[in-house]
Parts: sequence; C-alpha cells; structure tokens
Amino acid sequence: MADLGFDGKVAIITGAGGGLGRQHALLLAKRGALVVVNDLGGNIDGTGGDASAAQKVVDEIKAAGGEAVADHNSVATPEGGAAIVKTAVDTFGRVDIVINNAGILRDKSFHNMSPDLMNPVFDVHLKGAFHVTQPAWVLMREQGYGRIISTSSAAGIFGNFGQTNYGAAKLGLVGFTRVLAVEGAKYNIKANAIAPLALTRMTEDLMGALADKLDPSQVSPIVAWLAHEDCPVTGQVYSVGGGRVANVFFGETQGYTKPDHTLEDVRDNWDAIMSQKDYFVPQNLAEETAAFFNKLK
Repeated sequence: MADLGFDGKVAIITGAGGGLGRQHALLLAKRGALVVVNDLGGNIDGTGGDASAAQKVVDEIKAAGGEAVADHNSVATPEGGAAIVKTAVDTFGRVDIVINNAGILRDKSFHNMSPDLMNPVFDVHLKGAFHVTQPAWVLMREQGYGRIISTSSAAGIFGNFGQTNYGAAKLGLVGFTRVLAVEGAKYNIKANAIAPLALTRMTEDLMGALADKLDPSQVSPIVAWLAHEDCPVTGQVYSVGGGRVANVFFGETQGYTKPDHTLEDVRDNWDAIMSQKDYFVPQNLAEETAAFFNKLK
C-alpha cells in the first residue's frame, strides 16, 4: 500500500518545542504537512518562557526540506488560543489538524493541593485545548474537514498518586474528545485522544529502567494516523508508548435491574452489578441511554 502523506494539510501542534510535540511536528512535516510549532518555551511547571524552543524545531523542519512557522502564544487564555490559530491562517491559509499537546506539571498529594497548583494545570491542559480548538473548529466546520488529537493520560483514566489536578484535567480531555466526535460527525471532523507513555522532560524522573525504550518518537505514528484523512475512527482513546498501541475504552456491565429496589437489594446483588461478563461499550450518550431504557422495559 502507498505511504500516507499530508501534502497541503496545515497542522497546529501545541507544546511542540520538545518531547512528544517536537516528534509529532517532525513526522507530520516529513510527510508534507505545513506545521505551526507552538511553544511558550516555559519550565515544566509553566513558569518562564523561551521563544527559541519552537524556533529550533522550525529550523529542524526547514533544514529537512519541510515548511513550518514558530508560534509563542500561550494556550492558557482564549486570546492566546485565537492567536495560535491566526498564525496558521495568516501563514498557510487554513487549519486542518489540531494536536493539543501542551502541558505542565504541578504535582502534590491531594491534602496539600492548592489553587496555585490546580488552576494553572487546568488552564494549560484542559482549558488550553478549548482555547485552541474552538477557533480552529469554526474553520473546520466551514471547510467540512478537520482532525483533532488531544493528549490525555493514564493518570486521569486510571489514577495516579499526587496528580488530582493533572488527572482531572486529562480525563476531562477524554470527555472533550467524545463530545467533539459527536458534534463533528456531520462536518467530517474527527476527534480522538492518546494516553502516551514516553520519556520527556516531564517524565524523565519517573521512568526508571524502561526509559531507554520510551523514546517520544514511538508515540508519533498513531498521532499521525489519527490526523490523517484516511483514518476512520472518532471519539476513541489510545494508550501508546514504546512501540505498543492499544485502544482504551469505557465499558458498562449488564448490571442489576429492579424497579423500586431497596438498599438491601443493592447489597444483595452487588456481584451482578460488578460482573464484567457480557459488558458493552457505548459509543455515545445515545447508545448508553438506549441500553439503559432497554433494561427498564
């Protein structure tokens, strides 16, 4: 089969000055995409800024024969998100792909969590995806095409100590993705998410012996596939890292049904409620609600 390309497609990649975002940018540019390399150039906790981070990636892309432009706006405000999209339109004339990758860490156990640790993480990870995607969404609806990939995390899907702020924001991106998939269907806009495991400056102290197997370049192929016009899926989440790609899904058990049941009924039928035999995987709220109603008939 022929290799997949992105000729003429314009991609915005946030947090692309290093780590995962840099690898996404290099791969898409190598395959013909016109790339907006967005990065504030801040520290891991979101403080500071260095415009050279994004420009270095742009220089790499151009040295390899690709086309890219640097953008240094923050995703953490509506104005910053709009400015990032404006950079794409002013430079390349359109937006086809948004990869929400920008992120920061401010870890702390929950009993020590404070607003100055919580709010900036929400602003960058969750609100940042809103701020960048919404102005791009308007353009995608008008042109009848778009691909959106957001970066979730196993910390949100499965839980991780010391990351209530990060985990809540990251699982929020799954809900964000699922709704965009529903709303974008009639406009040929597909939205998916990844939960990556990779060695980056945000994770370098956590990977231990696995570090040498978790190069961030191992994550970019699935991102590029989800960004491609041939990709058929939407509303999905993929765990990816070290050469492995797996679909993560939300299933629902068959449960227990009895109108006007009592507290004791719940206790006595707990095994049925929890049994994962014959679980089903709703693709949207309508499917889950239909299954619910079928049980009540």
